[in-house]
Amino acid sequence: MHLHEFKKIFGGNSSRTEEESAYMENVFHSFDTNKDGKIDFMEYVAAVNLVFRGKLEDKLKWSFKVYDRDRNGCLDRHEIRHVVKIIYKIKKQNNPDISESTDYICDRIFEVLDKNRDSQISLEEFMEGAKRDPWVMEQLQLDIIACKWFNQHQMKKS
Repeated sequence: MHLHEFKKIFGGNSSRTEEESAYMENVFHSFDTNKDGKIDFMEYVAAVNLVFRGKLEDKLKWSFKVYDRDRNGCLDRHEIRHVVKIIYKIKKQNNPDISESTDYICDRIFEVLDKNRDSQISLEEFMEGAKRDPWVMEQLQLDIIACKWFNQHQMKKS
């Protein structure tokens, strides 16, 4: 599956924003482990397995990879805000009563995770903080979105 096919299937409609499109590219590249520009059958199976059966540590590492848009091994506020904004939109569609702003969510994530206060979150800080704080874990987890998507598409095939 190439990126355009992944976007068509995963993204659903064609009216997605530039941010949502960039987010889907990050997810695609996180699944394309051999970096050949396509998701082959084994990569797809590994992705499905991660989403449904993966250990918490593996899911958090994958989530970190999706957040890390520039692939430098650290997350800055811009990267966190980008993904949080998209997750917030999806959660808001499912629960219109959500009232926290994306700025508040980003600030609180940095307050909890950025232990050395260098304005960047390392993989270690990301994993430790997410495991320690249930609210942060809820904000950071990407597998919920993926699970919902896989379930919806499996039901359509039935």
